[in-house]
Amino acid sequence: MATDPKPVRPQHYAEYLLLRLLVTFLQIIPMTWCDALAHKFSWLIGDVLRFREKTVRENLSQVFPEMSDAEQHELTRAMWHHLFLMISEIAQASRKIHDTNWRDYVNIVDKKIMTEYFLGWRPVMMISGHLGNFETALYITGVLGIPTYAVARPLDNPLIDRWLHRFRESRGQFILPTQGSAKDLQRVLDAGALFSMLGDQHAGNKGCWVDFMGREASCHKAVALFTLTQEVPMIVSYAVRNGKPLHLEIGCNGIADPETLPADLRDVRSLTQWYNQKLEELVRKTPQQYWWMHRRWKPKPQRKRRNLPAATGNNAKAA
Repeated sequence: MATDPKPVRPQHYAEYLLLRLLVTFLQIIPMTWCDALAHKFSWLIGDVLRFREKTVRENLSQVFPEMSDAEQHELTRAMWHHLFLMISEIAQASRKIHDTNWRDYVNIVDKKIMTEYFLGWRPVMMISGHLGNFETALYITGVLGIPTYAVARPLDNPLIDRWLHRFRESRGQFILPTQGSAKDLQRVLDAGALFSMLGDQHAGNKGCWVDFMGREASCHKAVALFTLTQEVPMIVSYAVRNGKPLHLEIGCNGIADPETLPADLRDVRSLTQWYNQKLEELVRKTPQQYWWMHRRWKPKPQRKRRNLPAATGNNAKAA
């Protein structure tokens, strides 16, 4: 069901103009300059403005309790550097990586098995997290001629939202809205397409609560249900920077195929815990490329006990 378009306000035009100017600037300067600017911005955001400092510190303290303050500070600076460099890589990828030279920038690990699934007749669900450069990885799949589909909430700024949709779709990345896209998603699965999801997003109080890096985290049940009920293989994938800017290593850290799924993973909670464990392994290998400012962990709600009315009169005798 289509939703009414959001009204465009003067603020939206200003935000859109600033974004387009930023993208244009990042596209025309050398990648070495982008790397240097990323270092400057990491100092500004992390040390001066201290953006989301409380969230970052809390996450790092919980996941790495042995880490000193100096080590936390170093990892925080590395994270912000990665995020700003990631934006530059997204801006420059379409200008530098093409179907004739992508091997100069991308190293695909587990190439054989990933090709078998991506080019097979069955739909495939690719699970990743806020790690590395997942946006550029989807662009790479488009360069290789493999379209991808994902579900995402529309941005608050309709101008930026439409521009991003055009940018992604021109490179084979198609976005389905979070509301009213069930039928479209089913058609995508029936067509045997590649569906991409971020598996480390908070799913609210009614999500499936499992352990992620030593803390309880709420996950969307639909991720496991696609594999269990739709016979969709799940691939835990990653795309991390490999040495220098705009050079990626893409691979998988586990495959849950319904045809070979062991008995102990054939329920929602067990399968959800499995892919979270696989994501955790990836994060611990390259913690500097994870979004520690991401509010992944939120308090689990306490169950309220229902006070049933006491049996009286005839009900008491019947009992």
